[in-house]
Amino acid sequence: MALVLHYHPFSRAANVVWMLEEVGCDYTLEYVDLMSGEHKKPERRHLNPMGKLPTLVDGDAIVTESAAIALYLADRYAIGRLAPKTDAPERGTYLRWSLYAPSVIEPGCLAKSAKWEFRPSQAGWGTYDEMLDTISTALGKGTWLLGETFSMADVIFGGTIRYMTMFNMLDKRPEYMAYVERLEARPACKNAQEINNRMIQDRGLGR
Repeated sequence: MALVLHYHPFSRAANVVWMLEEVGCDYTLEYVDLMSGEHKKPERRHLNPMGKLPTLVDGDAIVTESAAIALYLADRYAIGRLAPKTDAPERGTYLRWSLYAPSVIEPGCLAKSAKWEFRPSQAGWGTYDEMLDTISTALGKGTWLLGETFSMADVIFGGTIRYMTMFNMLDKRPEYMAYVERLEARPACKNAQEINNRMIQDRGLGR
């Protein structure tokens, strides 16, 4: 049974298409009309109580939250290739940066752009400058987060860097942009971009 991704190209589901392309398994996109509020209907909330996208259905398994979907796909379909095995020493680094993106980079960028007032010691993401330096540290040890080995962590972490720099929500340090360039050169990333662009065109979303 093919995986089904409940999807809209203007949601985080667009990045999940990249994840699926990296894994290389069969999948189907089920378009959800965000503009009409279809994602808030009871049948959608049955799958994801938040009424949001993405939602991945894999047989009896239902997975929501982009990072969780990425980790699920890599462990189930690409363990040892896109995810270190559970007893591998690099597994800790892999999980660290996979979860750093949604728990630190996303709220840290939002806090900066929205000019939130908070005490850094009480916020899980700390200060914006500390976050920037930490990202630079993560990118300073090789081509990818795990050195010369590409992993699903790069899709999660790198996809976040790519999005945030695209919309000027994150400083464009040279090491960030070089990393984004390497990510965008991957065939799976290019395929995903083509799929998303085609959906935008077919649905008339760019008008």
